[in-house]
Amino acid sequence: METTNSHIGSSLDDFLKEEGIFEQTQTQAVKEVIVWQLTQAMEQQSLSKTRMAAMLQTSRSQLDRLLDPHSDVTLSTLERAAALVGRKLSITLV
Repeated sequence: METTNSHIGSSLDDFLKEEGIFEQTQTQAVKEVIVWQLTQAMEQQSLSKTRMAAMLQTSRSQLDRLLDPHSDVTLSTLERAAALVGRKLSITLV
């Protein structure tokens, strides 16, 4: 008896939509990319977490939450962090 996989030939996006988790996974991926970009910019500028927290006028533990892609942070906080490393946060509705 031959079994076929209904997902062969479909895209990952199609699969995630069928599973009902497309938006959730896309949001998580965006957060992870933003955190990665922030940490890369901090490294390029030799900014420690302690120094970055001071520049944001917040605690080191608050910065750790900001750099945790699983935490919920505000856009204004992300914009401030991006500006401190010479970047701009850009969000688009599609």
